[in-house]
Amino acid sequence: MKPGRNRDELCYPFIYETSCLCDFEVATDELCGHIGAVFSLLPEGMGDIAADLDRLQPLAFHVNGSLRGRLAVEESDIAWLRQRLLHYRAEVRDRIGGFVLPRGQQPVPHLHLARSAAKKAIRLMVRIEQEGREIPMVLPRLCNLMCNFFFVLTLVINRRRGLDETLFASKSYG
Repeated sequence: MKPGRNRDELCYPFIYETSCLCDFEVATDELCGHIGAVFSLLPEGMGDIAADLDRLQPLAFHVNGSLRGRLAVEESDIAWLRQRLLHYRAEVRDRIGGFVLPRGQQPVPHLHLARSAAKKAIRLMVRIEQEGREIPMVLPRLCNLMCNFFFVLTLVINRRRGLDETLFASKSYG
């Protein structure tokens, strides 16, 4: 496929590429959108989470452009997110353990979707590397941290609301 001449009929200049790079950019765009949805759905009293998401959302777009363009993620970004993950993990240390079903009141479901979008980005980086492009490890490291961060935020929000997660007992890995 090739784009037509009408720019209104082209959503993204690289949309017709056949490499996984465009798929990665679409996945990280989705990730950024999920973070924005979570941010807009946060209930009152979650200013600390809002501040963290406000800083994290642009990082998703920095990950997005860091393969086709200039690397825009730094070790300091990883250090900051790891520190915030540890901060929230301490708040819910008694709730961490095992699988939970990805459900709950908003924005918890969107956090689970953001977690999945970050996983998609990691998997696409694996594919892109297989296609011969070098992947700076700072990118999958940050996306892995994002996955864990989003999950822990689901626990934090539920705890602050006085809600429990629905545990999932796997018949496959039991």
